[in-house]
Amino acid sequence: KVNKSMSGNRSLKKRCGELHLESPARYGHVPSTGCTLSKLFQLPTPPLSKHQLKRLEEHKYQSAGRSLLEPLMQGYWEWLVRRVPAWIAPNLITIVGLIINICTTIILVFYCPTATEQAPPWAYIACACGLFIYQSLDAIDGKQARRTNSSSPLGELFDHGCDSLSTVFVVLGTCIAVQLGTNPDWMFFCCFAGTFMFYCAHWQTYVSGTMRFGIIDVTEVQVFIIIMHLLAAIGGPTFWQTMIPVLNIHMKILPAICTVAGTIFSCTNYFRVIFTGGVGKNGSTIAGTSVLSPFLHIGTVITLAAMIYKKSAVELFEKHPCLYILTFGFVSAKITNKLVVSISLYY
Repeated sequence: KVNKSMSGNRSLKKRCGELHLESPARYGHVPSTGCTLSKLFQLPTPPLSKHQLKRLEEHKYQSAGRSLLEPLMQGYWEWLVRRVPAWIAPNLITIVGLIINICTTIILVFYCPTATEQAPPWAYIACACGLFIYQSLDAIDGKQARRTNSSSPLGELFDHGCDSLSTVFVVLGTCIAVQLGTNPDWMFFCCFAGTFMFYCAHWQTYVSGTMRFGIIDVTEVQVFIIIMHLLAAIGGPTFWQTMIPVLNIHMKILPAICTVAGTIFSCTNYFRVIFTGGVGKNGSTIAGTSVLSPFLHIGTVITLAAMIYKKSAVELFEKHPCLYILTFGFVSAKITNKLVVSISLYY
C-alpha cells in the first residue's frame, strides 16, 4: 500500500522553468536538461508587462527642428520611397541599410585592424556608398510606414536601435579612413564623442518629450563622413599625413578638431534643454526622475573605457582599437536602446 501510494502521488511539477520530481517524503527534485538550458536563454531583465505594452502602443513620436541639408534631401527621399514596393516592410528597409553599413565598415576593419594601415581605394568607396545607402534607407523607412499605413511605436524603437548600432560603425570607419590610430588619444575621443552625442540626443528627449534636431545634425555629419571616405580613396595614404603649413598639424587632425567643435556645439544645445527642466512633475523627466539620472549609465561606460585605456599594462586600446571601440560601442548602444524604450513607455 505504501509503494502504491508513493507511485501514485509521485508527480512532475513545473516550477520556474524546472521540472521537479517529488515524492511524499520530499526527497528533492531532479531538474531536466531541457529546462536547465532554457534558463540560458532567459532575458537579463523581465519582459514588458501588459500595462507597459499598452503604454508603448499609445506612444506618439514628437520631433522639432530641421537641419540644413534636410530640405534639399527631401526631394530625393520622396522620389526614392515611391520606387519601393508597398509590400516591403519599413523595418526590412531599416535592417537592410544597417547590414550594408556594417558590412562595408567591417571591410575597413579587416584591412586596418589598428586604424594605422592603408586599405585599398575600393574599400573606402564601398564604405562611402554603404553609409549613403544607410542614410537613404533610414530616411525613407518612416515614409514607407506612413505610405503603407503601418506606422507603430515598435518601428520607432527598431529604427533608433539600428541607429545606435550604426553610430558605432560609422565613427569607427571614419577613424580608420583618416588613419587616426596613429593618434590614440584623438581616436578614443572621436569615437566616444560620437556615441555620447547620440545618447545625449535621446537624453534630452527623455527630459523634454520631444526629439530636437539642430541646424547641423546627423544628415550633415554623414555627408561630411562620406566626403572623407572619398578623399581617402582618391588621395591615397599620403593625403591625411600632409602637414598644414600655417597650423603645423597633420591633415588627419582637422576631422578631430571638427569633432571637438561639433561636440561642444551639440552638447551645448542638448544640455540647455536638459537643464531648463523637464515636462514631468517639478521639472523632472517624463518618468518623474531627475534630469541628471541618465548620465549615470553613459558616464559609467565612458569612465570604465577611459580607465582601461589609460591603465592597461598591455596597451589594449593601442593594439586592438577597433575591437575596443566595438565592444564599448555595443554597450553604449544597449543603454541607449533602454533609454529609448523608457521614452516610449512614459510619454
